Amino acid sequence: MKKILLLAFFSVLMFAPVMVFAAGLVPCGNPGEPACTIGHFFVMLSNIYDFIVKYLATPLAVIALTVGGIMMLVSGGNPGLQKMGRDIIFSAIIGLCLAFGSLLIIKTLLSAMGFIYIDTLQ
Repeated sequence: MKKILLLAFFSVLMFAPVMVFAAGLVPCGNPGEPACTIGHFFVMLSNIYDFIVKYLATPLAVIALTVGGIMMLVSGGNPGLQKMGRDIIFSAIIGLCLAFGSLLIIKTLLSAMGFIYIDTLQ
């Protein structure tokens, strides 16, 4: 129980500054901003994607790579621990490739359906 509370405390401590960037995800509807349109919805989705990839997936992948590397270093010849560290590193690299490649996959699927992707509103 203490380990779970300690992990939760450090997680909140680490990701609290990141959540400050989440405040600007919706580009309309607030005082002093234009009224919301369907174009703003797609801009919001793009902002959410950028937030997830830049501020959540990348730091988590760096942490996973570090943990996997440390596990391989301290394995001391234990093949089980070394394999676990290798699997963590492999999973982090695959996850990072999927996170960065997901925009390409989304754009390809949308263009196949006939949607023209626009990065910003005019």
